[in-house]
Amino acid sequence: MGQIKVEKNVGGIEGLCVIEPAVHGDARGYFMETYNQRDMEENGLNMVFVQDNQSCSTKGVLRGLHFQKEFPQGKLVRVIKGSVFDVAVDLRSGSETYGKWFGIELTEENKKQFYIPEGFAHGFLVLSEVAEFCYKCTDFYHPGDEGGLAWNDPEIGITWPKLTGEYPGSASAAGYALEDGTPLNLSDKDQKWAVLKETFHF
Repeated sequence: MGQIKVEKNVGGIEGLCVIEPAVHGDARGYFMETYNQRDMEENGLNMVFVQDNQSCSTKGVLRGLHFQKEFPQGKLVRVIKGSVFDVAVDLRSGSETYGKWFGIELTEENKKQFYIPEGFAHGFLVLSEVAEFCYKCTDFYHPGDEGGLAWNDPEIGITWPKLTGEYPGSASAAGYALEDGTPLNLSDKDQKWAVLKETFHF
């Protein structure tokens, strides 16, 4: 009997999947399978993962929007502590949903997983005091292969929850904060990415 429930093509974007594992709990706590290749294949998901990554971030940190230029990665992402708003943007040439985005809150409580195939930009905003974020990748990390998009590109129009501020004409975090006053926190590199129309010329 399968231990996962898969919602395919979420947000009307082909390939994006939300995966909910079966959680078996009692007075002691809980147990769940976080990955089962057989269950994935029974749901038509035949990707092969080669690398696992984990990050820890504090409230207000936004990582993204990142993609790989020559060695694209599919990613199966989840949160093991805290809460994040996770986003994927379709960058596949010829896709009917090119430039469209979908976002989902991933938390240690809901235990949902989000599968993002190759050909998407990805990022997340930390909503809790601390968040530990895990993901499996279909290709190895290749130094120098990372690209990025402005997280606040008005053409893409991502609605980041609990975030206030006005677009300053760049990816700068200046003037942005969560509703409780926590300043938005981006790396220097993530504040320099260009918008979609300046990055891709299909």
